[in-house]
Amino acid sequence: MEFGIFIQGYVPRSRSQADPQAEHHALMEEMDYVVKADKAGFKYAWVTEHHFLEEYSHISANDVVIGYLTHATERIHVGSGIFNPLPKVNHPVKVAERVAMLDHLSGGRFEFGTGRGAGSHEILGFLPDVASMDATKEMWEETIGEFPRMWLNDEYPGFTGKHWTLPPRKVLPKPYGKAHPAMWYAAGSPASYEMAARKGLGVLGFSVQKVSDMEWVVASYKDAIREAEPVGAFVNDNVMVTSTAICAETSAEARRIAAAGGLNYLQSLLFRYHDTFPRPEGIPVWPELLPEYSEELIELLIAEELMICGDPDEVLKQCKRWESAGADQLVFGLPVGIPPEQTAQTINLIGEHVIPKIDTDPVHRTTRFRQSVG
Repeated sequence: MEFGIFIQGYVPRSRSQADPQAEHHALMEEMDYVVKADKAGFKYAWVTEHHFLEEYSHISANDVVIGYLTHATERIHVGSGIFNPLPKVNHPVKVAERVAMLDHLSGGRFEFGTGRGAGSHEILGFLPDVASMDATKEMWEETIGEFPRMWLNDEYPGFTGKHWTLPPRKVLPKPYGKAHPAMWYAAGSPASYEMAARKGLGVLGFSVQKVSDMEWVVASYKDAIREAEPVGAFVNDNVMVTSTAICAETSAEARRIAAAGGLNYLQSLLFRYHDTFPRPEGIPVWPELLPEYSEELIELLIAEELMICGDPDEVLKQCKRWESAGADQLVFGLPVGIPPEQTAQTINLIGEHVIPKIDTDPVHRTTRFRQSVG
């Protein structure tokens, strides 16, 4: 199992009220976390694309962020989590061009994640005439298979669809090296895991909450991917899942950091905006907030495998549970409500004590898939 982090540009109101430059400072801190993760041995960093989601995510131009990070890092793969290829959000040709350019700038370290957007507030801002998010499925389906055709043909033969058209054109640049970057899909339901598998796409499991949720959806994915008819040049047999992670020198310190991190506010914002995610019972409707996390609640979240938290030995055991459940990649959402030095501590301790005991392959899994192309 490989490891990564994801960043999203979280700027809670409490921080903005205390610091007029909070947005800038938050963004720069998250850039630094990726640089630190690269040095600590993490293999992946995922950068979200969100629009209009005040406080929750201020990274809208993630292609710009990824371009910066590919220059600021050496080994880590940097991925779009996601680029939204719906034609009225980002024109598919421009997405293809950006992917290929980032592939060059990174020296083959870019990972191409796509999705349909996770919330109506965001997507219906671009698609005001669409009645529901369900309509975005057709748009994404119409588009996803066209990217490899743009990259792999000298001249793209053109496309005429329901949602976008293009006459024959040479789409430039072409990707760097073999084939094209690994392709991923942000899946939120068992059916979408299976759909991604049939298309040969890796899954970005941002909506997976706990290990027990993982075990049965990964089984459906792994069964389906055996019969994949890939839309790209190769099958990206990969399931990525996410969890909050806090690691400290002692168990008590980790729990104290977690309880003081304002995690209830971030979680409340998640359910405010991501109205297509499964909504657990008892989640209040915004602006009502989840109660503040006590150390007792943190202990319960750890026991229920809803959070990775503890000293290095505890964190290692918790990560191994995800590995045994079948995760190919475990990505940490760093609790950015805590001081930067404590987040850096989590990155460094996991890099020193956890990753070397689980991920012993020096080569990225997606690199192996891409290099297998004849």
